[in-house]
This record gives sequence, C-alpha cells and structure tokens, in this order.
Amino acid sequence: MNGSFASAMALSANLFLRQNQSLVMTPQLMQSIQLLQMTHFELVQFIAQEVEKNPLLEFPSNDAETGSDRVGEDEGHAQHQAEDGDSGDALSGDWYDNGSEGRVSHLGDELDANYSNVFQDDGAPQRADAPELLSQWKSMPGGSEGEGYDLDDFVAGQVSLRDHIIQQIPFILTGAADRLIGQHLLDQLDEAGYFQGDISEAAERLGAATADAERVLAELQTLDPPGVFARNLAECLAIQLRQKDRFDPAMEAFVSNLELLARRDFATLKRLCGVDEEDLLDMLTEIRQLNPKPGSGFEAGVSEAIMPDVVVRPSSDGSWLVELNPDTLPRVLVSQAYFANVTKNGDDHAFLSECLQNANWLTRSLDQRAKTIMKVATEIVRQQDAFLLHGVDHLRPLNLKTVADAIKMHESTVSRVTSNKYMLTPRGLFELKYFFTVSISAVEGGDGHSAEAVRHKIRALIMQESPEAVLSDDDIVDMLKKGGVDLARRTVAKYREAMNIASSVQRRREKRALAKVAGF
Repeated sequence: MNGSFASAMALSANLFLRQNQSLVMTPQLMQSIQLLQMTHFELVQFIAQEVEKNPLLEFPSNDAETGSDRVGEDEGHAQHQAEDGDSGDALSGDWYDNGSEGRVSHLGDELDANYSNVFQDDGAPQRADAPELLSQWKSMPGGSEGEGYDLDDFVAGQVSLRDHIIQQIPFILTGAADRLIGQHLLDQLDEAGYFQGDISEAAERLGAATADAERVLAELQTLDPPGVFARNLAECLAIQLRQKDRFDPAMEAFVSNLELLARRDFATLKRLCGVDEEDLLDMLTEIRQLNPKPGSGFEAGVSEAIMPDVVVRPSSDGSWLVELNPDTLPRVLVSQAYFANVTKNGDDHAFLSECLQNANWLTRSLDQRAKTIMKVATEIVRQQDAFLLHGVDHLRPLNLKTVADAIKMHESTVSRVTSNKYMLTPRGLFELKYFFTVSISAVEGGDGHSAEAVRHKIRALIMQESPEAVLSDDDIVDMLKKGGVDLARRTVAKYREAMNIASSVQRRREKRALAKVAGF
C-alpha cells in the first residue's frame, strides 16, 4: 500500500500541448491608442521626438512634397492642359500665374522692377552702401528671395500689467527709496490688479516707516488702469469714483455696503445712503460702468488659436463635404535609401532594422489615426445633418455607442478620437464632443430632444420675457411641454443655474430696475 502511494506521488516530467487566446497590449499598440487622443500640438511634439531619435525618419522638404505628394496633381494638370489645347497655349504666355518662380521673374521684367534707374533726374551719385542696403532689403520677409509674409513677424508684443505699471512709476515716484517700496509692492500685485500683500509687513521688511509705505501705495493707486493696487473691491470702486469726482458721501455709503447690493436689499441701501429710489438707480448705473478687475485687460498668458482637425462645407449636390484639415496632418518620410546604404556594409544592422520597424509603425499609425478621425467625423455629420442646416434647435440626441455601432468600432475608440478634436462647420467651430448630448424624452412618445437644444430653448424663453411677465420654472416647464419637451421642474432649475441665469424673483427685480433706468 505504501509502495503504490509512493509510486503515485513520484515526480515526473511530461509534455502538454495547450491552445488558448489572450489579448496582449504591446508598447506599440498602447502608443497607437495614445496617438488617437493626442491634440495637434501634442502630436507634432511626439513626431519631432521620434524624428530626433530615429535616423530613418525625416520631415519632407518642399522639393520632396512637390516631387512625391503632388505627382498625381501635376499629371492631371498636364492632361487638362493637353485637352484644352489653344486655351492652355494662350494662358502660358500670360504673366499671371499662381506662384511659379519663373513667372515671378517674368512679371518683374514686364513691370520694370529695376530700382537702379529710379530718381535719376536729380543727378545725385549712388550711395556707397547701396548694395549692402539692397541685400538687407532682400533678406526681409517678402523680399526678392521669394519668401511670403509671416504675419507673426509683424504682431506687436503683448504688454503685461507689470510692464505697463513699471513704465508709469518713474513719473510719480522720484525718490530712490520710494521707488524701492513701489517695486516691492508691485511684486505683490495679482493678475486682477489687486494688492495682495500686507502694507505693515512690507514696510517692516524694507525697514521703512508704515506711513511712507501707505503714501507710496496711495500714489500707486493713481496709476492706469483705474482701480489698480486696491486691496478689496470696495476700495477698487472708490478709487475709480474718485478719479471721476463722483465719490460723495452717498456713494461712499453705497460702496461701503456692497453686501447689501449683493442681497438686493435696496430698501436698506436707500436708508443708509440717504437717497430716494431714483438716485439709487443712478448710483447703481454708475457702479455697473466701473471695472471690478482693472488688470483683466492685460492677459498673463498667450492665447492659442484652435486648429480644426476636420472641415465641413456644403457640396454642390446638397450633401456635406467632410475633409481632414491638411494643416493638422503631420507628414514623415522613411528613408529606405539610407537604410540600404548603411546596412550594405553590415554595420549596425540590428539597430537599423529596429529603427525601420518603428518608422514603418509610425507611418501606419498616423495613417490609421487620420482614417479613424475621418470615419467618426463623417458619421457625426450624417447624424447631425439637421443641426448644420437649421441650427442648435435641431441638434439630435447622440451618444458614443450609436456612432461606434455605425462605423464598427469600440466606444472607447470613438471617445479617444473625439477628445480635443475640433470641427469647422458653416455654423462655427465646435469640439467633436459637443455633438454628443443626452436625450430628453418627448411628449406622447415622440422623438427625443437633445439636452443642448433644450438649454437653448430655455435661454431663448428667458431672453424674450418682459419685466411684467417674468417666467417661473413652472411656466418654463409648461411652455416646453407645449413645444413637445417633457422636462421636470428640477431639471429646468438645474439647466438654468448651469447657464448662470438668476431665479425669476431676482430677474424680476433686475428687469424692473433696468426698465426704470431706461425710462429716466
């Protein structure tokens, strides 16, 4: 018994053949997925890094683009000229052409662009430095080198709030000590133009008297823009009112009790200011004309223009023409000739083979990325055709699953493609995710409505209301129901608050006050 048990438990080596399936995320596959959700700027940076570390990758030059990418275009153009016959010959002799270098030189001869014979009547000898000046003129943008103008070269540099104030300080602070205090106070100015430091601590740190620091701060508060160096909103408004000579005792009491204005407690404000309703409305109008953030006109960061990834425009047959923006499609070339020349000698064959594999993968991934964006954008245009024709009221409810099922892709792929991608349409520039909105049920089982379209209807109803007939949330629910939208009152309130629209009570007060101001 013990022997059989020991024999059964003996260790032995055996061979088994097993077949199974598993999904393995290789690094290249993960990077391909990341390429889908990259913005244009991120993609350009990524490709630049790949070109820097891969000797087989290079950016196409103008000659390469002309010789390879536009071969078909040139052949078609030549065929078109052959078919036209006489018209092509007639145009070939014309000096007008789209940017050909030979045509430009011919145009210069026709127009007599020789500057050496200009102003010869005065008999003045030519300057000795004329060739040097001419070479400098040729090197400028748009000179005779054939380069076009770059508008960025002529854009004035943006002046920050700090630079704007530094230019004014020497005119009001003449002493070296005062300028040192002013420089220290300037360092504690925020982007809105408010002084965020403590004047006593600043004086103590500089070893100056608090009275001197207060005096310098008062001088700085007279600078442009009005209201700068204020320590709070009340002081900011008071500075601007003083410069307008409108800071009387009534206005001082008004500015000192801004919390009552926020609560719309106009009765208490009238009592504290000692004015009637008409004067209070005039004071409120003056306050509205002031700038609560004097530094807001000086942008701290540089705003970047959004490059649309997809361009949609109407076609001649009534459909929509969807195209990828060529400016957002980076191009890279794989140098097969360099690979063949280097590997011919047998040097670094393994390294270059890996580089060739990575280069081919990158070109395929970029091509697949462009095709995927095109598929998703085309399906979005097909689904939202009514929006492009008639506006936001006709924006259909759409989710990722609907688009994914239509183009036979996974929802996660569609989500990555629509992240940070923009579409230029005849109705404006929109992010691709803008077209995906939840569905709101319709009355009596009709077609659902897009949440964005419903928000647009709520905003339109409120904009059209009069001071005597301000709509409550219940009134909006009833009017939407008459239009075929079934929406709960709490949902209307949520949409209204998300659009920063006040309640019906607050809107009634504001509209009546504005109506009285307009009447006077």
